[in-house]
Amino acid sequence: MAFKPANNIQDLQYFGEFGGVNPSISDSSTYTFLSAKTMFDTFEGNADGCYLYSRHSSPSNLYLGEALAAMEGTETANVSASGMGAITPVILQLCGSDDHIVSSRTIYGGTYAFLKNFVPRFNIETSFVDITNLKMVEAAITQNTKVLYCESVSNPLLEVADIKGLSEIAKKHHLKLVVDNTFSPLSISPAILGADVVIHSLTKFINGSSDTVGGVVCGTQEFINDLRNINCGASMLLGSTMDSLRASSVLKNLRTLHIRMQQHSKNGLYLAKRFETDGLKTVYPGLKSHPSHNLFKSMMNEKYGYGGMLTIDVGTLEKANELMELMQNKNLGYLAVSLGFYKTLFSAPGSSTSSEIPEDEQHAMGLSDGLIRFSIGLDDDIERTYLIMKQCMITVGVLEPTHLITD
Repeated sequence: MAFKPANNIQDLQYFGEFGGVNPSISDSSTYTFLSAKTMFDTFEGNADGCYLYSRHSSPSNLYLGEALAAMEGTETANVSASGMGAITPVILQLCGSDDHIVSSRTIYGGTYAFLKNFVPRFNIETSFVDITNLKMVEAAITQNTKVLYCESVSNPLLEVADIKGLSEIAKKHHLKLVVDNTFSPLSISPAILGADVVIHSLTKFINGSSDTVGGVVCGTQEFINDLRNINCGASMLLGSTMDSLRASSVLKNLRTLHIRMQQHSKNGLYLAKRFETDGLKTVYPGLKSHPSHNLFKSMMNEKYGYGGMLTIDVGTLEKANELMELMQNKNLGYLAVSLGFYKTLFSAPGSSTSSEIPEDEQHAMGLSDGLIRFSIGLDDDIERTYLIMKQCMITVGVLEPTHLITD
């Protein structure tokens, strides 16, 4: 049977402590033991089903982790207090002093800053490459390389990683392929394509309501156990623990992800096609003009589309800011970072989510000052949204008045 991510979530069955249709929330930081020996065994990792301390695990966090592992097709998962709280322990668990990482050059600014500025203090070095060029990726590998790191769809340039191709390189050189799948949940299943570890910022599409910060690491039972190890586990010792109440909230929202992703993708494709027809420099994986359109299509779970992220380039930061401010005033969305909200969010990445990347490196990777990143919302009447957006673009001079379509 074909892998069906939403079905895997749907097929999980939990009952609350008193028979509730939602699992009970474990509102405890610590747990009692009926015997001292059980406490000792739990510390040693030899007491299945027993809980020690909520920084290590809790029933609520394990319920959410199980659902996310089912979505990604991995053995298990570990949730964390943020997306960066998932990324950072993975890197530190897999790499030590004198080790090397090959990473995509276009990644979330926080991840870039961690790899470029923070891990060198542990004598871990990173080479940033064009992840779409497999020859360049393989050429960057050294005898000390331990990790290939990329995003399925990169932030903010929407480059698409050839996960199967990268997996073959990783296996050939005995590396771990770590993939951040935040931009494309359900649409792409990296573990099925060969990734060793899959990461998400739960803050974004998976939760979907911009009220919670969270992250997850999906992988093998062995690797997740290593992360949770009380003596040397990076997740356990760095302490980025998700609160049980938040885990319960994310789990409830996860159940509607398949519906929301279909609408995000439908709206994203509609706007991308219209913007491109209008002559705007538009990047969206669902457009045939996207250099990796066919690659994305070959990897995708078709039902969920090409995602809700697109970019346009309006030339200058001043023009981008003017347009975004007007769109917000017209109630088309919010000038805000993050993504996956029910309402459209837009920002200029060069001065926000990618500001950690030096300007010269931004320009080298193609991140221009006038780039606007859109996280397309769940608008029911996307044609109406488009017409108002187009009027805003005409007003600020991004489009000529002759391009206006009237009903």
